[in-house]
Amino acid sequence: MKVLLVEDDRALAEALKEALGDAGVLVECTARGGEADFLVRTETYDAIILDLGLPDGDGTRWLAQWRDDAIDLPVLVLTARSRWADKAAGFSAGADDYVTKPFETAEVLFRLRALVRRSHGHAHPVLRIGDLAFDTHTGSVTLVGRPVGLTAQESRLLAYLAHAAPRVVSRAELAEHVYDRDHEPDSNVIDVQVSRLRRKLGARHIETHRGQGYRLTGGGGEP
Repeated sequence: MKVLLVEDDRALAEALKEALGDAGVLVECTARGGEADFLVRTETYDAIILDLGLPDGDGTRWLAQWRDDAIDLPVLVLTARSRWADKAAGFSAGADDYVTKPFETAEVLFRLRALVRRSHGHAHPVLRIGDLAFDTHTGSVTLVGRPVGLTAQESRLLAYLAHAAPRVVSRAELAEHVYDRDHEPDSNVIDVQVSRLRRKLGARHIETHRGQGYRLTGGGGEP
């Protein structure tokens, strides 16, 4: 999962970035709505965490503009404004969820994961693809009921493939959603990492579609 955090409190932004990063979330930060607007229109994210009190305008202004322009990324508002009128304004502008400060990082993480999961059409927190199960809350993976140990990068790759299944995911799409914009790898690096993931899950679970990308499957067919 790659998230854009729009927060002008630098200490809070860095602390949240570190905490979410420890949970496997890639976080890119900006303190201004104008830069967030540029990034949302030029980069690829799975969700946005948006403060409302920004130095260059209220966050609801930017949010409403994104919705008017059919930018439908899940948006979690994270703000000190706790009055009902403020919450109503946030939801009316197009927010998908709303958390007030102070907050528990775990709550933000759970809400983010739920927003992203639902944006892919999944209601249950555990994504099951055949005998493979990916728990979106904990990041744990089991194969035929047995735990599978993955590196952080392998877990991010699998998470995106699992959310997208049964759709074929291109290498470019994987790069956009699994790596930050300063460290997007070439296709050979992605191929190597997918191969490592395939060795842990079994070749039948990740199909290669030549010229198109990869697809996570239930493991049926020939090995």
